[in-house]
Amino acid sequence: MSIINVGIIGYGMSAKVFHIPLITIVPAFKLYAIVQRHPGPDNDVAKDHPGVKAYRASDEVMNDPTVDVIVITTTPDTHFQLAKLALESGKHVVVEKPFAPTHQECEELIEIAKNHKRLLTVYQNRRWDTDFLTLSKLLKDNTLGRVVEFETHYDRHRPEATVSGAGGWKAKPLPGGGAAYDLGTHLIDQVVVTYGLPRRITGFVGTQRENNTNGYEDSCTILFHYDGMLATVKAAVVSPEANQLRYWVRGDKGSYKKYHIDCQEDQLKAGMKPVDKGFGIEPQDRSGILSLVEGSDFRSKSLPNIEPQTYGAFYTQFAQALAGKGDVPVNPKIPSQVIRLIEMARQSTQEGRTLEVGP
Repeated sequence: MSIINVGIIGYGMSAKVFHIPLITIVPAFKLYAIVQRHPGPDNDVAKDHPGVKAYRASDEVMNDPTVDVIVITTTPDTHFQLAKLALESGKHVVVEKPFAPTHQECEELIEIAKNHKRLLTVYQNRRWDTDFLTLSKLLKDNTLGRVVEFETHYDRHRPEATVSGAGGWKAKPLPGGGAAYDLGTHLIDQVVVTYGLPRRITGFVGTQRENNTNGYEDSCTILFHYDGMLATVKAAVVSPEANQLRYWVRGDKGSYKKYHIDCQEDQLKAGMKPVDKGFGIEPQDRSGILSLVEGSDFRSKSLPNIEPQTYGAFYTQFAQALAGKGDVPVNPKIPSQVIRLIEMARQSTQEGRTLEVGP
């Protein structure tokens, strides 16, 4: 396989934590260029990555004929235009979630990629959360039986808005911003990957913070109605718990309850990489609880996660797809539907009613 030159647009936490460490461990990829508009004394691509081209404008990387792939890690309101320009420049594209602010824009990008014969994928890394893969195996093996409720949470206790750092733009209303687009895209994607599109949707998208003067949607609870099953997606900022609930899935044979967010993000922030020993492996005291029906009694036990595939699987699979050996790691059609569901959840909130989803 020939070396694939990768250019990244944006040099914030997303690029530094979720993309660069994963790209650099794939032999087929070369971290070739990074666009950083405003370097600083302690935040400078040229110093952090000697030998990598440091561009100041996205046009520079778009027009560089040696760049094969562009990874977009900028704010959500820029995703559509940058992805469109990259595809039209003949580049393969990875877009950080959320895919784009609107379903229409997502569908347009999919069509542009098809017309230009370029690969397009979306970084929905939490498909590779090890606890989600553990839960997926339980469902595949029918361990829980007929599931009637599926809850997936990303709750935190942050009753005061963040006003500096990365939270600067994350706390402002902008296209593609807010809890549903930020954390909700992870949770909704997991639901849709597992069960497909729901029949109906009920949304509660708004704010839990007492002092919210700009209308930023800091929280969401979204109900997905399936035949015989209800899925709940919840991202809260007022949740005073030492151990935050992650999953609670109940069936007629058993239930699975798990606390704590997957450890890979914290490990990446600490400088670990997926190739390091222990990466993706949670402490035993963070294992989920599997409860099974045994006659008229119940048996509960700690259930450690399965062997981690890690977030590194995303770029490994993308490299294989570029070599013509399989599909992209995330088919963009599903993240496009996720954005459609977010739009419907917000509409449901505004109109105070449950909506029919349709095909």
